[in-house]
Amino acid sequence: MTISAARRTRYRAVSGAVVVALVVINATDHGLHPPWWVRALQGAGLLAAGRLVGLSWSRLGLGRDRLGSGARWAAGAIAAVAGVYLVAVLLPLTRPAFQDAEYHLPAPDALHTAFVKIAFGTVVLEEIAFRSVLWGVLSRHCRPWQVLAGTSVLFGLWHVIPAVRSGGGPLVVLGTVALTTIGGLVFGELRRRSGSVVASAGAHWATNALGVLFGLLAWRLSGEDA
Repeated sequence: MTISAARRTRYRAVSGAVVVALVVINATDHGLHPPWWVRALQGAGLLAAGRLVGLSWSRLGLGRDRLGSGARWAAGAIAAVAGVYLVAVLLPLTRPAFQDAEYHLPAPDALHTAFVKIAFGTVVLEEIAFRSVLWGVLSRHCRPWQVLAGTSVLFGLWHVIPAVRSGGGPLVVLGTVALTTIGGLVFGELRRRSGSVVASAGAHWATNALGVLFGLLAWRLSGEDA
């Protein structure tokens, strides 16, 4: 179906407004460091905005008919990440990658971080932002490959501020953006193939949260329990 020039212009304006909103959220979050539940509310607000601008649940990646497919892809992604992380933790050469001092936590705190803070404070916001609302508005006037590429690049740029604040130089920042853009491509492809943001959310959660959980094992194997 051909989109009229006026409608295409309107769709592009909505997409631009979503990008601006994400920039504001990103800058605000890194400036004020709100608790995880504020970020979850931001995700809910973006979702509500998506509905207000006419995105269907299906276009948002939350259609009931694709829930089963999304859950299956999510389970597969979680299992794959868990397998890779397990091997990496068991190998002395790669084990230090999981021994992040920031997450050297007692087991209850690590579980809370993985299943609450990361799940709702990071994954919910970022998946709704990039693979749900932004994906939905772009899909109304862009080709599928453009949607995948655009959301992935913007997801990479989303991580510029924390990379800069970590004290890394230009190469570290570029490396962070490159890696998170690749991550965005993987998450986006899962969302595209499954038709559901549940798939990308599962992979996203596994990538972040399982690192914290396998960190418990890494510290234990090194004899340095929290």
